[in-house]
Amino acid sequence: MDEARLDGGNIGGAVRVGDTVRRATGPWTPAVHALLAHLASQGFTAAPRPLGIDEHGREILTFLDGETVGSALPWPPWVYADGTLEQAARWMRGFHEAVAGFVPPPDAVWRDGGRWSEGLIIGHNDAAPYNAAWRDGGLAGFFDWDVAGPVTREWDLAFAAFGWVPLHARHVVGPQGFTAFEARPERLRRFLGAYGWDGSAAELLDVVRERVTAHAEGVRRLAAAGEPAFVRLRDQGVPADLERALAELDALRA
Repeated sequence: MDEARLDGGNIGGAVRVGDTVRRATGPWTPAVHALLAHLASQGFTAAPRPLGIDEHGREILTFLDGETVGSALPWPPWVYADGTLEQAARWMRGFHEAVAGFVPPPDAVWRDGGRWSEGLIIGHNDAAPYNAAWRDGGLAGFFDWDVAGPVTREWDLAFAAFGWVPLHARHVVGPQGFTAFEARPERLRRFLGAYGWDGSAAELLDVVRERVTAHAEGVRRLAAAGEPAFVRLRDQGVPADLERALAELDALRA
């Protein structure tokens, strides 16, 4: 069957073949497939299902149909609608409930490292607009589960808030189409309310700060190790952008 390259993607890229997606595998692929199979067993349909490995050694996933942000700027208007913000938070809550009973295989390998223990979940870790599919006026779900791994719920929630409120630096999110920076405190409250967060916005912002700091360090570490995708992110200035976001977070809390 014909292959069509899917737009976007910073880490590996993917192609569509019929109603499936084919992507390069890694040591983490078996663990990610176990996670996605568990979600399917729970009736959670807002994520791809694993279908095995093809003849070229690529993973096969069901295609999550819908509009994506792709690589064009600005992003589509649905990204910044208040309703989408709340849908993303509700998706995160539903996912966290569906994954709560998942115990990874003892030999599970995750792309960012880490080992699961009681009290942790396997988070998506990158439930941002660039990994979302939009269909029939609603959020269809999230793809790109390669960086899934063991975290706390709030760690996963923090990065989703970072992407959807958004809490990234203005010079990054402005070209994407977001300009109502004065609305960020209210959007954060709406996001946390839709999720059902029982802490304060200030507490979540503390986690966002830790999460963003770790993300910047991780890009530098993996780039130094020679991983091509992360070399590209480093060379694009992603760690410096994240550090500028940290300064704006401090101003947001002031």
